Amino acid sequence: MTDVRDHLISTVLVANRGEIACRIFRTCRELGIRTVAVHSDADENALHARVADVTVRLPGSTPTETYLRGELIVKAAVAAGADAVHPGYGFLSENADFARAVLDAGLVWIGPPPEAIEAMASKTRAKQLMGIAPLEQVTEADLPVLVKAAAGGGGRGMRVVRQLADLKAELTAARAEATSAFGDGEVFVEPYVEGGRHIEVQILADTHGTVWALGTRDCSLQRRHQKVIEESPAPGLPEQLAEELSELAVRAARAVAYEGAGTVEFLVSADNKAHFLEMNTRLQVEHPVTEAVFGIDLVALQLRVAEGEPLESEPPRARGHAIEARLYAEDPATDWTPQTGTLHRLAVPDGVRLDTGYTDGDDIGVHYDPMLAKLVAHAPTRAEALRKLAGALERTTIHGPITNRALLVNSLRHKEFTTAHMDTGFYDRHLPDLTQPTPDPHAPLAAALADTHGRSRFAAGWRNVPSQPQVKRYAMGDTECEVQYRHTREGLTADGVRVVHTDARLVVLEVDGVRRKFEVARYGDDQVYVNASALTALPRFPDPAAQLAPGSLLAPMPGTVVRVAEGLAVGAQVTAGEPLLWLEAMKMEHKITAPVTGKLTALNAVPGQQVQLASLLAVVQPT
Repeated sequence: MTDVRDHLISTVLVANRGEIACRIFRTCRELGIRTVAVHSDADENALHARVADVTVRLPGSTPTETYLRGELIVKAAVAAGADAVHPGYGFLSENADFARAVLDAGLVWIGPPPEAIEAMASKTRAKQLMGIAPLEQVTEADLPVLVKAAAGGGGRGMRVVRQLADLKAELTAARAEATSAFGDGEVFVEPYVEGGRHIEVQILADTHGTVWALGTRDCSLQRRHQKVIEESPAPGLPEQLAEELSELAVRAARAVAYEGAGTVEFLVSADNKAHFLEMNTRLQVEHPVTEAVFGIDLVALQLRVAEGEPLESEPPRARGHAIEARLYAEDPATDWTPQTGTLHRLAVPDGVRLDTGYTDGDDIGVHYDPMLAKLVAHAPTRAEALRKLAGALERTTIHGPITNRALLVNSLRHKEFTTAHMDTGFYDRHLPDLTQPTPDPHAPLAAALADTHGRSRFAAGWRNVPSQPQVKRYAMGDTECEVQYRHTREGLTADGVRVVHTDARLVVLEVDGVRRKFEVARYGDDQVYVNASALTALPRFPDPAAQLAPGSLLAPMPGTVVRVAEGLAVGAQVTAGEPLLWLEAMKMEHKITAPVTGKLTALNAVPGQQVQLASLLAVVQPT
């Protein structure tokens, strides 16, 4: 293996996609470093492929065919003339064999030594190194427990088990998910700490023995064990405990002769006892909050370390507070179902940092993580950072698939979060309240008025006969509504509302003396966006043919059927809530359950089958 450090890097290939690839490319451009992107067929027109100086195709669309093929990526780096490889996060970022293959090809690996990855990337080996043994034989007394993938991260291959009878099935599911996500099906079991906070320490180490501990981060707000909101420093943490965690993190890094950026993660119980979870030997999704607080560029520092340059003896001083929110194309109200389709518009107000892998007009597919973007706010105090981020999210324009934007805003303003009393069970307790729809009652009227702009008044008929009300129907989420307005000699009128201005893009309404502006955008024949409200224009009279048999199960998103319940066949008796099959889409596995108790009269799904949104999967005839 050749040591290729101690020279300036000229060309970096990023062995990743989406937001993190774009973020690394941004720093490379600032440093004058040439960039190389790899892309799957599904990502041929993705933003990261468009902004790179050079691109190399990885044939196929799934991660297993493309971004998890280390030999193809190394070959691409050599072919493109790269002299360094940055793994980003996820995929092969914690794969020691991939790191060795990069080094064996004579390239600079922008990450820790393969030996350090091997020691820490496997969570089982990391725990052994820290003197912690996983549970071998689980008993009732051990419950609840957490089944966890030994490799990778991002919540893949993780299951909470509360009943011993469920353990075998959850182990099987976790192995399958881990194999699909990381190419490694090893899982283990550890105690599950109820009501704990997820606290982590960012470390950065050079090749000269210096290790920085860059403060704490709180990542307690999670769905499916994947972080949603992160902040630095962790609020309300006793100073002594914060120092203890930093010391443990530095000790873990020194124990494996670590180099580069990494994160040591802990679960802190309600009585402020720290439990070591793992060390992620890579850059984390939430690294921007640390960058904001310390005024640094972690990617630039990774490059500097990879070039053999020393760090300063001490890190910069921390200033202020930073909070990051992950904007996902998903519906939190329906079990976090991923959403696909065209992102027509994404616009974020000034004053916050936006990291994204998408721009207007990009398609959001089924093969990869549903994260659209990360928004980061930095301010002198936590309260100011919270207000800043919540306000920016509220003003963000998103036209396209359903997102978790409203959930993020509601979470940032929830009393339990604003007072820093949250834990990893936050969404288990509060999700129904946080996802209650709050439709704008005037959005349908604004949509209807914008739609009528420019139409001939003569066509409306008011010149010859008394004007009849115009009627339009819209769907807002699961709710249908009907609006009426009239064309008169005085203009457009609607009951209780004064129409101040209307055109195809802007409607101004006055209600009880207060004027409100409604920005309207239309895509296709039926998609309408009014401020933050998404509406679907409906025909005035519903199509009677568009009816489904009671008990029909439709695919909640496009995806792949990964499993069907053992022994399930047409004619079987099933119970409401009983798992029937599992779909995988956008790096998540979704359980499809029987809607009612009854007889299975149709089953249109087999493992490996690709299904589209609203495809009929099965029918359960109620009994």
